[in-house]
Amino acid sequence: MKRFAALIDRLIYGRSRNTGLALIVDYLKHTPDPDRGWAVAAGAESLAFPAVKAGTVRALLASRVDEQLFRLSRHFVGDTAETAALLWPEPDRELDWTRFPERSRGARSSEARTSDVAASTSLGRAPRLRSGNRMGWEGPPSFLSVTEAVDALSVATRSDAPAILASLLDRLDADGRYALLKLALGGMRVGVSARLAKQAFAQAFAVPVDDVEELWHAIPPPYAPLFAWGEGRAPRPDLADVAFFRPFMLAHPLEDRALEGEAIDFDSFAAEWKWDGIRVQIVHGGGETRLYSRGGEEISAAFPELVAAFDQDAVIDGELLVRGEVQGGEAASFNALQQRLGRKTVSKKMLADYPAFVRVYDLLGVDGNDLRGLPWSERRRQLEAFVPRLADSHFDLSQVIEARDFDHLAQLRAGARDAAIEGVMLKRRDAPYVAGRRAGLWYKWKRDPLVADCVMMYAQRGNGRRASFYSDYTFGCWNDAGELLPVGKAYSGFTDEELKWLDKFVRDNTVDRFGPVREVEKTLVLEVAFDSIHASKRHKSGLAMRFPRIARIRRDKPAEEADRIATLRGMVT
Repeated sequence: MKRFAALIDRLIYGRSRNTGLALIVDYLKHTPDPDRGWAVAAGAESLAFPAVKAGTVRALLASRVDEQLFRLSRHFVGDTAETAALLWPEPDRELDWTRFPERSRGARSSEARTSDVAASTSLGRAPRLRSGNRMGWEGPPSFLSVTEAVDALSVATRSDAPAILASLLDRLDADGRYALLKLALGGMRVGVSARLAKQAFAQAFAVPVDDVEELWHAIPPPYAPLFAWGEGRAPRPDLADVAFFRPFMLAHPLEDRALEGEAIDFDSFAAEWKWDGIRVQIVHGGGETRLYSRGGEEISAAFPELVAAFDQDAVIDGELLVRGEVQGGEAASFNALQQRLGRKTVSKKMLADYPAFVRVYDLLGVDGNDLRGLPWSERRRQLEAFVPRLADSHFDLSQVIEARDFDHLAQLRAGARDAAIEGVMLKRRDAPYVAGRRAGLWYKWKRDPLVADCVMMYAQRGNGRRASFYSDYTFGCWNDAGELLPVGKAYSGFTDEELKWLDKFVRDNTVDRFGPVREVEKTLVLEVAFDSIHASKRHKSGLAMRFPRIARIRRDKPAEEADRIATLRGMVT
C-alpha cells in the first residue's frame, strides 16, 4: 500500500501526461503481482466496491472524532477521503506533542485540531499527505498490501463494511489511509485513464499497444496473464473462445483537415449519417454475446434484448439508438437513450417505453474471420450481405449517402440539425479498420454547434497539468424572475493564455468556497458552444447542455445581457 500511496501522491501533483505515464511505467516494472494489477485497475476506475460509500466513511469517522471537527475540516480540505485520512485516530500510538507544547498528553480539542487543518489549507490548497507529519503524529508503517485491501473490500456487505474499513484504516499511516479510501470509494481523479494505463503497460514491457488494448478488456483484474505475457513468462493469451472487445476506429474532425489546407478527394470517400446515440460493439464468441461501449466497458446488462437478439458468430460496430421520431423520423433523441444507460437491470416497462436498436456501421469479423485488415469497400460489401441475417426489430444498416460531390454533401448536411442528426461521416473506401485515429482515413463533419451567452457561477481546479488552475467552469442563464440558474459545465475550448486569464478572474472574484469549488461574482459572460440541449433533473434550470465548450470570453458584454432560460428551452431536442 505504501508504494501505491506514493504513486497516487505523485500523480496528483504531476503536471503533465508524460510525467504520469513515466510514473505508471516505473510502478508496473517494480511492483509485484497482483498488487500492480489491482492498483492500475483502481487508477483507471475499473474496480467498484458497492458496499463502501462516502456516507460509510463519514459515519465511521463521526464515531471516532468530533462531528464539528470533521465538518470544518471537510470544508477546508474539500475531499472526504483526504479529510478522513488526516483525522483518523492513530491506534495505540502517541501523537508527537513536541509539535504542540501548549497541550498535555490526552485528547486534543476540536478547535485545536481544526486549526491544524485550517493552517495547512490557508492558501486554499489541500495539504499534501506525508505520513501524517503535517498533523503532527508519527506515522506507523503501512503493512497492508493493495491485494489484501481489495480482498477485504470485495467481500464487504453494507452491514460489515464499516468494521472492515475501520480495521484496514487502523493498519495504515495517513498516506496509506488516503490511498485506501480513494481505492474504496472509486473516482480517484488522479489523471489515470484506461488508455494511459494501457500505454504505460505497452511501454513498460515493449509490446504493441493495440495488442494490450484487446487483451485488457478480455482479461479481468488483476491481469495476471497479461503481465506474464508482457514479461515474457507466457505466450500471448488465446482469445479464440472469448467475446472480447476490439478497439474502435475513430475519426478526425473534418475541420482539422481544412486547417491543414488539404482538400478531400470526394471520389475516394463514402459518406454516412452520424447519428446521435452512443457507439457500440456487439461481439458473439465462445457461446456468449457481449455489448461494449466505445471505452470498452461492457454494458450488456443494460440492453438484454440486444444481447438476446445477436446470435451470429460475428463482431459489428454501430450506433446504439432508441426507437422514436426525433432523428430523421427514425430514432428518439439522445435524452431518451439516456434513460437506458448505466442501468444494471431493466424493467419490462423500460424495455417497452425505450426500445433499443443498433444501426450497424461496420463488420469487423464474421464466422471466425477477422475482416479488419480489408478495405472499407470490401467490409461494406460483406456487411450488406450480413445484416439480413439479423433481426430487423433490433438491427438495421446504416445507409450510404448518395451525394454527387462535396458541395452536394454540404447541402445535405445543412439539414442535419432540423433532422436532429449529429452530422456526417466520411470514410476512405480503401481504408482498413485500425484502432484509434489515423490521419486521412475517417473524418466526422458534425452539424454547426448551438451557441448561448452564459454567466460563470462556479469554478474548480483541473487535473494533471491544470491542477494549479481553476479550469472547470459552471455557468448559468437567467430565468424570468431574474435568478441565475446553472445549465452546464465546461473545461475546454480556451487557449492557455485564456486559461491564465480565467484563473486570475476566479481568484480575484471569489465570494465563497465549498470545499474545492469557488463561487465567483456573477459578472463574467462566456459564449458557450454546445451540440444540443435536453431536459434534465440534475440542474435547477431543468436543462443540460451536451458537449459544452467555451467558444469566447465576452468581457465586452454585461452579465445582465446574457441569455435567458426561455431561449435555451427553445433549443431543446
